[in-house]
Amino acid sequence: MPRYRHRLPQLHGQPLLTDGGIETTLLFHHRIDLPEFATFPLLDRPEHAQTLADYSRSFIDLVRASGFGLLLESLTWRAHADWAGKLGYTADDLPRIWRESIQQLVKLRDAAPASANPLVISACMGPRRDGYAPDLAMTADEARAYHAPQVRAFAQSEADLLTAYTLTNPAEAVGIALAAQDAGIPCAISFTLETDGRLPSGQPLREAIEHTDQGTDQTPAYYMINCAHPSHFRHVLEPGAAWNNRIQGVRANASCKSHAELDEAEHLDIGDPEALARDLAALQERLPRLSVLGGCCGTDLRHIRCLRDALLSQPA
Repeated sequence: MPRYRHRLPQLHGQPLLTDGGIETTLLFHHRIDLPEFATFPLLDRPEHAQTLADYSRSFIDLVRASGFGLLLESLTWRAHADWAGKLGYTADDLPRIWRESIQQLVKLRDAAPASANPLVISACMGPRRDGYAPDLAMTADEARAYHAPQVRAFAQSEADLLTAYTLTNPAEAVGIALAAQDAGIPCAISFTLETDGRLPSGQPLREAIEHTDQGTDQTPAYYMINCAHPSHFRHVLEPGAAWNNRIQGVRANASCKSHAELDEAEHLDIGDPEALARDLAALQERLPRLSVLGGCCGTDLRHIRCLRDALLSQPA
């Protein structure tokens, strides 16, 4: 049975950290090839099982005795029909992948030393198409139908919630949220932003959140921002505004560079871990309900350790 699905700790005053950017960590630090930037095929490669387990345990150890919980994310950002097909998987393979991805996290959670800090299991989802190609957007109804099989599978698992990352348009966000409502599992919606603080389509973040809430009767448990540096979006935040208070999570890139620049880079830009931690901690002044903080591309255990320390050093 899910441990926290009916009372998510992050909605009730419990701060959660996340891991860093697992894809860039595996690619650049462990030299593991990730075709299509997908991690779920590693579930079928036993030689990488220890690396994946050690990766998650390092973050579990980091939050122990810190007062923070941890959001454990499944390896399923790319695990849906269109992307799986590019990697040689069929639709019949996916239910097993979805099930095993959550069971991997359940085993890690259950094997962790006893602690008051919650380990919350998040079923990770991604956009149907390239997250940075908004011209290929679906309608809300198309997105609802397309993502429904994955959402239903996660609802039948021990996942506490599903989190849809790097979304570029509210139509797909609406579809995913409605599919989650249909299946009876809470969801968080995370938009990705460009250096101007807008979605890749050029739409303001405020409009995207308000559109999604209007199209779903405020179904998402909360919203997040990911795959962007705090310098890209802090200027668009509006403390006190209703839409602003719906944002409860940020997973930030290490680099200040644009997505286009990062795509062309031959070397990983890890930025300044301590500066990023300070920037993330400072967001609490503009996002009063912020409860989920962590890393995305280019970040690793160093960045999250600095973030933990920065948050612990803040005045009570």
